[in-house]
Amino acid sequence: MDRAALEATAHALAAPGKGILAADESNPTMGKRLSQIGMPNEERLRREFRETLFTTSEMENYISGVILFDETLRQSASNNRSMVEILQSKGVIPGIKVDGGAHSMDSAPDEKLTTGLDGLAERCTEYYTLGARFDKWRAVITISDNLPSAACVQANADALADYARISQGAGLVPIIEPEVLMDGTHSIARCYEVSEWTLNTVYAALADRGVHLPGTLLKPSMVNSASDADNRADVEKVASETLRCLKATAPAEVPGIMFLSGGQSETEATAHLSAMNAMGGGPWELSFSYGRALQQSALYAWGGDSANCTTAQAAFLHRAQLNGAARYGSYTAAMEAEA
Repeated sequence: MDRAALEATAHALAAPGKGILAADESNPTMGKRLSQIGMPNEERLRREFRETLFTTSEMENYISGVILFDETLRQSASNNRSMVEILQSKGVIPGIKVDGGAHSMDSAPDEKLTTGLDGLAERCTEYYTLGARFDKWRAVITISDNLPSAACVQANADALADYARISQGAGLVPIIEPEVLMDGTHSIARCYEVSEWTLNTVYAALADRGVHLPGTLLKPSMVNSASDADNRADVEKVASETLRCLKATAPAEVPGIMFLSGGQSETEATAHLSAMNAMGGGPWELSFSYGRALQQSALYAWGGDSANCTTAQAAFLHRAQLNGAARYGSYTAAMEAEA
């Protein structure tokens, strides 16, 4: 393990004013995105949309890295340059999704356990040779009156820790993503409780495996009310409760907290991140690793038509700029209209 190289990559990904584009949707998930604009799930369209994003002028001013799906890591763009080369030429670090997706647990069918450890060391070694310098593994934690179970939290923490250890051994910075889902009606207080429990369990498992924390990044969900909760928490409450949870759980050695946007709109994700950076007080960079919250406007502007690429790139760059401002706590709602 080259600890210095891992630390350098982690700090570059969490650089001030920048964050990560999560463009790692599996082919079925990308098919759902394309269906929103009335397009079929074809390799050509998946490639063209991602090429449109990656070739956006000045995106490197706000995007430090891009998480890719296996297909994209191996793809070439329309000019025959590899997607990896396009990103590297901009100083953007290529990454890769390595988990095999969340599947129902045998002992608890209402809960999920992420698979993909079998053969992971070999895949990570190959991904490094293909140009990836970081990777990502997503665990899913469901909240209900009786969930999550201790078995689910522990099993996912153990898998995240095993993944992180294997990734670092292959030279990849692991992004550790324990997502507490927003689905349901639970309160922000219940989300805090589960988030704190989950993160403490994850970091105990990482310590047990000897994972080098300065060469990792954390990709957590924000502490938030459920999507169908009554009296959902406002921006300031989400920001303050998320920071309180992280200060209680995330070690200072972790260079960056790269929030996921799951369940939030583009504007919500940006506003919450900005509010947290305005409050500050943590030892880590507070950044983003957004998927839909960076891509949705661009997807609709593109509409599956290559003639709309410039318009789509403008929409993508605008959202990247807004999240860049949120990294400094300086985003305002008025900026939304300043495309």
